[in-house]
Amino acid sequence: MPSRTIRIIMNGITGRMGYRQHLLRSVLAIREDGGIELPNGDRLQVEPILVGRNAERVGAIAKDLDVADWTVDLDEALADSSAPIYFDSALTNVRKPAILKAIAAGKHVYTEKPTAESVSDAAELAAAASSAGVINGVVHDKLYLPGLLKLQRLIESGFFGRILSVRGEFGYWVFEGDGIPAQRPSWNYRTSDGGGIVLDMFCHWNYVLENLFGRVDSVYAHATTHIHDRWDEGGHHYDADADDAAYGIFEIEGGIVAQINSSWATRVEREELVEFQVDGTHGSAIAGLFGCRVQPRAQTPLPVWNPDVPTDLDFRSQWHQIPDNADFGNGFRAQWEQFLTDVDAGRPHKYDFRAGERGLRLVEAAYQSSSEGRRIEIPRIEP
Repeated sequence: MPSRTIRIIMNGITGRMGYRQHLLRSVLAIREDGGIELPNGDRLQVEPILVGRNAERVGAIAKDLDVADWTVDLDEALADSSAPIYFDSALTNVRKPAILKAIAAGKHVYTEKPTAESVSDAAELAAAASSAGVINGVVHDKLYLPGLLKLQRLIESGFFGRILSVRGEFGYWVFEGDGIPAQRPSWNYRTSDGGGIVLDMFCHWNYVLENLFGRVDSVYAHATTHIHDRWDEGGHHYDADADDAAYGIFEIEGGIVAQINSSWATRVEREELVEFQVDGTHGSAIAGLFGCRVQPRAQTPLPVWNPDVPTDLDFRSQWHQIPDNADFGNGFRAQWEQFLTDVDAGRPHKYDFRAGERGLRLVEAAYQSSSEGRRIEIPRIEP
């Protein structure tokens, strides 16, 4: 069984997502399992080159995880002709120049979202990648999660009949940091550092809605900062000026209406951190990251509301969980494997920089909507 190794320059692995999901649970997990088995029986092994700004932290991670190559010099890493892939999970506000350097060095590029801080910057990256002929991809991890894969099967099977609406709830309480440490980095709550829940989450919502239900044609959104006083990793107070909650209504091609609440200032009263309820003429489903519950038309109850008498109906018991009838792995790893095999085969990756640009168009339209208090139509970008 022939085997070959592909080396990956990984920038930003000291961050929470870069370390846990991309390095530890994806690339190193692939390495630990002996690589990826290709359709012809060959195996594609991986070897990372770690890049970060703090030599002590990057060096310690490399030693702990048995990674031979690491550096704090991105230019040095990009000059390595033996590494054809560049991955970026660094801060959003430094992503564009790093990716442009990687493209200029002839690297195929895979990056966290958002690809940039603005639509114009995202379009520049997409054009540069296209001109250079490099394969490019943007993280679309939620599409690979068990709950949404089950939801996609329901859609493809015609379970819903005509889909009417989608309702999404995302978020949890992020502690301010003065007593209990915050669960998210402080830069998330500073506009100057690229923070904001719209910039972070609406890129997710765009690709989820786009790939499961259809193109997002317009948005009406309200973004706000509920908590203004937070404390950073060093215990120092700072003014949180980035939006920590956003409430959006999205019109999707074909007449589907979606509404999604996103908040880092809410307490969870649902089965998962994010849930999407899809209602159709023939049935409904509630999909989270892992589970998916359904209620077909034939099993829909007939509740009669009496405002003077408490109901004795247990509505949650009237939904039925779809079984795990397939092996569902880590969503980040699944997309990594797809991107790596695309590079090996020399074919485009489905979720490319243009998809990232479309996500940022939704972000900018949402901010404009919130600022002007009106519905904003979104210019179309073909895939």
